[in-house]
Amino acid sequence: MIRLWNRVGPFRVLAVLLLVGAVAGGAAVALNDSDDRPAAASNNTDAADAEQRKQLAEMAAQHAEAERAARSDAQRKADEAAVAAAEQAKKVPSASPSKSASPKPSGSPGKPVNVPADCNGYSGNKQIGCALLSEFGFGLDQMPCLEKLWDKESGWRTTAENKSSGAYGIPQALPASKLAKYGSDWRTNAATQIRWGLDYIRGRYKTPCGAWAYFQSHNNY
Repeated sequence: MIRLWNRVGPFRVLAVLLLVGAVAGGAAVALNDSDDRPAAASNNTDAADAEQRKQLAEMAAQHAEAERAARSDAQRKADEAAVAAAEQAKKVPSASPSKSASPKPSGSPGKPVNVPADCNGYSGNKQIGCALLSEFGFGLDQMPCLEKLWDKESGWRTTAENKSSGAYGIPQALPASKLAKYGSDWRTNAATQIRWGLDYIRGRYKTPCGAWAYFQSHNNY
């Protein structure tokens, strides 16, 4: 028995040692593989990050270049427009302030007024208004209505002007240049303005009393 052990024992010990060595070697290989995989993954991640940063940098550079080009193009167009406007301004003659300040009058100065004795109860521009009633076919009975109407409109002042609308003169003609129908002195001549006003009333309201009735309802005529 002892002899048999002496023969078999060394082989067993050798087999066990080989088995242990194999197991240890496999564990070491597995450990090395495990250590290599994270390092490889980390290297791949770093490469991907670097590539992404490169792409972002390229995109930012392209965007900046596009903005510079757009600003340059806008400035060029603005400069060209300014030059064109300057050239156009040279070709357009400047307007004369004296000619554009007021409407061009037409016709001749208004006719003189003969004041009848029946109008002596009035004075100033009202007396002229009374005297001109018959010229447009109105009787003296229309004078009280006319007096009230133009008292409200202008106070019978030849230079009365409505700043908001531009209506002008004793009858508040709108536009003021209409008064020139009865004379080129329409800005200051009471007779010229009154003639236009009576003509306007006759054509639209038939009589001064008709115009006064309309004014009372609408605050204009």
